[in-house]
Amino acid sequence: MINEQQSGKMWSGRFRAAADPFFDFWQRSIRFDCVLVGEELAASRAHALALHAAGILTQDECARITAALNDLGDRYARDNDELRKDREAEDIHHFVERRLTEAIGDLGLKLHTGRSRNEQIATDLRLYIRFRISVLLAHVGAWAGQLVEQAKAAGDAVMPSYTHLQRAEPVLVAHWLLAYVEMLLRDASRLEDCLTRLNYCPLGSGAVAGATLALDRTIAARELHFTAPTANSMDATSDRDFVLEYLQALTLLALHASRFAEEINLFATAEFGFVDLPEQFSTGSSAMPQKKNPDLTELVRAKVGRIHGAAETVTLLLKGLPLAYNKDMQETQEPVFAATGEAHKMSYLLAAFTRALRFRFDRMRAACETGFLNAMAAATYLVHKGVPFRKAHEKIGNAVRYCLDKGCELGDLGLEELRQFGDEFDNDFFAAIALETTVDCHDVIGGTARHRVKEALAEAAKRVQALVTKHGEVSLESLDPKEVAHAGA
Repeated sequence: MINEQQSGKMWSGRFRAAADPFFDFWQRSIRFDCVLVGEELAASRAHALALHAAGILTQDECARITAALNDLGDRYARDNDELRKDREAEDIHHFVERRLTEAIGDLGLKLHTGRSRNEQIATDLRLYIRFRISVLLAHVGAWAGQLVEQAKAAGDAVMPSYTHLQRAEPVLVAHWLLAYVEMLLRDASRLEDCLTRLNYCPLGSGAVAGATLALDRTIAARELHFTAPTANSMDATSDRDFVLEYLQALTLLALHASRFAEEINLFATAEFGFVDLPEQFSTGSSAMPQKKNPDLTELVRAKVGRIHGAAETVTLLLKGLPLAYNKDMQETQEPVFAATGEAHKMSYLLAAFTRALRFRFDRMRAACETGFLNAMAAATYLVHKGVPFRKAHEKIGNAVRYCLDKGCELGDLGLEELRQFGDEFDNDFFAAIALETTVDCHDVIGGTARHRVKEALAEAAKRVQALVTKHGEVSLESLDPKEVAHAGA
């Protein structure tokens, strides 16, 4: 006898007792996996084609199912509120099946022939991450593009570089900006690598052992633009490597964003005074009228914790799970959705923020002219005079200590004063430690010499443009916040 209390479930036949109401509510995922409605409908259309090719659906039945799925897409694709409030659906798969049968009757029940929710969610998550990576790559390209534009505008402007947060050597501002471009291009390559590995279709894997029908799995894979079907049904239904790899790539992107944000926070302080914070991305103090606070970059600095937390959550969820599907995997979804939204909004805002940044090149240059940032160039001068580097290092160290006692810089010393540290010093020393000469002495690939940075900037611009051309250009003009949020949802 059919249990009427359980008849609405996708698994009702086996059970006599009704589910505990609180447990039933607690174990549902529709409140968060509703964001997968577009992916679920796309995968369902592809499965219908495979069923038609296998002779399970007639041409007319396949057409009716496809039309009904399209109608559901028109109704729900951009509004998840109704889905979240559904009190009957367990998950997005159940929701679509219920709405499909409401629209076309028992024909809708035929769509589940030859498939399992285990393969459905594995497919939906791959589709979700694949699309969100493509959107995120466009945002990363936009941010990298703004860094390149700022580097072009900086020209030959100089700034101190730091090690141990102590002034080290002068570099071009463009060189500093291009360091972040390199990070973002690595982030883009990791996301593209993730795309390559996840782009295999689980449909046809069944619950664990493969579909019980002779389905042509290449049909669904081709329809959904996957590279090929997955090779092993047990792996396909239990694999969440692509989820973790994606979240780890997001973590590195957020980490790089956090490092950039921290440097901006420092450089915007009165103590540094290297940048003026854009007012449109800053806030004030409710108590101190003079304040302009770097809330955007402070929040960016914090977001890495949430995104990395998502990766850690999934790592711990997957640790020790036996093959194949386990309900634990349902818990991998919310971290993915949350981290995706944060990464999309953060990268979009950083592109707009970077475009609005204004640097105080005069303060940067002044900071390069004190603190012995030319000491390395001075030691190199002695090396060119035949002095072993260790000896040159010692001689310049002694000269720096002398200057500290005297309250001056190396360039302020007279030639006779310099010669107390070595007979190698001559009048050409002063030109060798001038600011531009100090910058240009780093004349190697990847160095901050002016002509090297000019070459690097041209090459970086090409690589960023290739990224933008491949994944699309993002408009930074008056973009509706809801549009950014939806792309990352």
